[in-house]
Amino acid sequence: MEKITSLVKNLKSSVASEPQLRSLTLKKGELFSWNHAARAITYNPLVKNAEAYLLHEFSHALLHHKKYVQDIELLKMERAAWDKAVELANTFIVDIDEDLIESALDTYRDWLHNRSICPSCTSTGIEIGKQQYECITCHTAWRVNEARDCSLRRYTTKKHLI
Repeated sequence: MEKITSLVKNLKSSVASEPQLRSLTLKKGELFSWNHAARAITYNPLVKNAEAYLLHEFSHALLHHKKYVQDIELLKMERAAWDKAVELANTFIVDIDEDLIESALDTYRDWLHNRSICPSCTSTGIEIGKQQYECITCHTAWRVNEARDCSLRRYTTKKHLI
């Protein structure tokens, strides 16, 4: 716990020279997250690898990550944040294991894949709009919920039979 407390203090002092991050807050919570609108990072000091996850969320802040339009953009932002966290790891003396990164990214890959499965024929569809997909096999269209922290729901909006 002492290591994460020290990291939080070092992260706070490191943003003093960053005008857009001066108002950054770091607060304890259940999950790790970056909230761009609130300029807040939530972290859980009790989680294994808490320092690595905190550096990852801090990287989102440094990279000015906001909202994404297409689902694949979220995966790109996650990869960029992990790359930045690895870059920062030496400065803040944090070990980040590549397996941890790949495991974290796998959750987003799985999330993206599951959203793209057609509810009619189970083929892979393509994203055609914000939270909207269409099957390239049967042309069924569906919308999905946010589902990053809850159960995925897919709602058929139109169904075309070949």
